[in-house]
Amino acid sequence: MTQHTDVRPAEPARYRWVVLGVATFTQAASGFFVQGIGAMGVHLQRDLHVGAAELGLLLSAAQLVPLAGLLVAGELLDRYDERWVVGIGACVVAVSLGVGSVAPGYASLLLVLLVVGAGYSTVQPGGSKSVASWFDASQRGLAMGVRQAGLPLGGVVAAAVLPALAAASGWRASLLAGGLVALVGAVAFMGLYRRPPVPGLPEPGASRGVESRGAPGVESRGALGGEPRASLGSRLRMLREPAMVRILLSGACLVSVHSGVGVLTVLHLHEAASVEAGSAALVLVAVQGAGVAGRVCLAAWSDRVRSGRYACVLVCMVAVTAGMVALMTPLGRSPVAACLLFVWLGFFGIGWYGPWVAHLAESAPPGRTGFALGLAMAVTQVAVILAPPALGLLRDVTGGFGAAWGVLSAMTAAAVVVTARGAGFRRRASS
Repeated sequence: MTQHTDVRPAEPARYRWVVLGVATFTQAASGFFVQGIGAMGVHLQRDLHVGAAELGLLLSAAQLVPLAGLLVAGELLDRYDERWVVGIGACVVAVSLGVGSVAPGYASLLLVLLVVGAGYSTVQPGGSKSVASWFDASQRGLAMGVRQAGLPLGGVVAAAVLPALAAASGWRASLLAGGLVALVGAVAFMGLYRRPPVPGLPEPGASRGVESRGAPGVESRGALGGEPRASLGSRLRMLREPAMVRILLSGACLVSVHSGVGVLTVLHLHEAASVEAGSAALVLVAVQGAGVAGRVCLAAWSDRVRSGRYACVLVCMVAVTAGMVALMTPLGRSPVAACLLFVWLGFFGIGWYGPWVAHLAESAPPGRTGFALGLAMAVTQVAVILAPPALGLLRDVTGGFGAAWGVLSAMTAAAVVVTARGAGFRRRASS
């Protein structure tokens, strides 16, 4: 498919920042409502008469279709212009939320969120691929970090606005607001995004693999191997590559932590630390803000770490393990200490995604960036789906939050041990 652009070759240095801005905004807008579900937890439990497990299931419903949809989106992104793939997906999010504003109850809301997830399937890998194609390896980490900050950035605004809107006008009004915001994001992306006008700009995987940073434009097979036009079966074999195993294991643990922070922060502060519901929602705003800062700062740091981007991911796993263990001590029942711990978890437990997705994009074989992004995100989507209701169920069954934080910290600590050993072996083998 021939791509057209009205960006002149002399302008990419300036226009790439426009691309970064619109990709970040579209992700924030598309994820706005779903990111606000945890902040509205107290209101939704009261109005819909549900427990923590059912609340977590709402988040899972929005993530179920992407389990397969991310693979489809990745394939579409390798064939067609991101401008339309992402824009149409964001429109699906907007329309479904608008229709959902007349949903009669909990079951209907679940169905609406399934459709929302189908639309969002294109936004996540599409935005990553669009930004990666405009920035070379020297700035790609920072750019991807800024772009991936879109999700918690949307969460910041959602946590500040949606609980108040739900309290004043009901939870259905929050869906309508989410739909309008998503529509603005869709229009912005379709109106402003263009493909890079210079064919020589490197695609992730062509400039460096997992362990080294090559010069821009140098061809490479990428750490995940494969050929640009290989069959589906051969492309799926990248799941057995050591680099992908590390990516998936760390990603599954850290998205579970992210889910736990999103669904349990307000409830933990309200029930375990005796923080008023409105104040707890404002703390979640600060947590999401720390996640925005983490995605940018940690990704920028990964541009300069000689041991590779994955070292930054390991640091994040160690940091979140320490934070969750601290929540299980008396510190977790202290209003001030618990708030500070959740901000810590926001910085590392949400911020990890910047260096992680940059590491993933640069590990992909040439011409298969979209598929590699979609594949890894689809596999880690299993954890995104299972974690919220499972953690909510642990809370309901045990009557406390210690079990949920304990399971998450044990999983993450085990992933640190396994993936750090694998990374160390790879470095020694290649030296």
